[in-house]
Amino acid sequence: MPMLTKPRVLLPGATVGIAAPGGPVDPDRVEVGRALLEKAGFATWCRDDLIARSGYLAGDDDRRIDELMQLVCDPKIDAIVCARGGYGCDRILDRLDPEAFRAAAKPLVGYSDITALHLWQARQAGLAGIHGPMLEQGDGLDEVALQTLTEMLTGQAKLPMVLRGSGLVEGTAEGALVGGSLTMLAASIGTSWEVDTAGAILLLEDVGEPPYRIDRMLQQLRGARKLEGVVGVGFGDFSTCLDDRYGSRIDDVLADWIRPLGVPCVTSLPFGHVRFNHPWPVGGRATLDGASGEVHIVEQGVRIVG
Repeated sequence: MPMLTKPRVLLPGATVGIAAPGGPVDPDRVEVGRALLEKAGFATWCRDDLIARSGYLAGDDDRRIDELMQLVCDPKIDAIVCARGGYGCDRILDRLDPEAFRAAAKPLVGYSDITALHLWQARQAGLAGIHGPMLEQGDGLDEVALQTLTEMLTGQAKLPMVLRGSGLVEGTAEGALVGGSLTMLAASIGTSWEVDTAGAILLLEDVGEPPYRIDRMLQQLRGARKLEGVVGVGFGDFSTCLDDRYGSRIDDVLADWIRPLGVPCVTSLPFGHVRFNHPWPVGGRATLDGASGEVHIVEQGVRIVG
């Protein structure tokens, strides 16, 4: 994948805008998460209609597009943290302005459905993002994960940042990090924001999908030839991907899929739909060690000026 432009570093007292580009948010959880961001030293701002609801969406498409573009274009907003994933980002991507995103170069933080926004940013704006915790976690937002996110946004992360899991396939790899929600990566195939995996370390996670559906999405990536340039694979949390009907184990599905690829792999990495959702920079350089079960992030996720 091509080198992406890093978003700008946050300075002390920076203002974080809160967006709901996907599913509807719980206002109480957002307020708890917002207070945690302010405790971490940021000012926060959100629109009054952040809590809008239209079925499974946080308001209609026009509202969510207008909110996101307002946060991107407003010079008083320094970064954007998403309140929730859910579903809805795919509906608005082709109506966003990539030139505005590129010019603003603001950190965009989120995971799950926000994976689609990260893919779109990378493809259409050439801009990196941050796969990390969102405000929907409320008081379940892990303090260490939030501290790590703060350090990443302010360019103070201690390198290398280490994600520790378990080794699955031995070997080492070095490349740019790409991935996120497996569901959203599979859904990107054939779109203008299709995931670019060339030379990348592919990080995958998902929630609530039975193993056969995980298998189907993995096979879709294989069939779309998205695995031919991958140099390594890291699995995050799949602990809720269970199947009482067939008795299939998700660990077996992941292992059966990865071994024929001939690339190093680690599993059980601390990111995804878990309390400790370790942030990582989309497009950031990293190394992967399939024996030790570790991923080492070796560069800052933001652009430090001066």
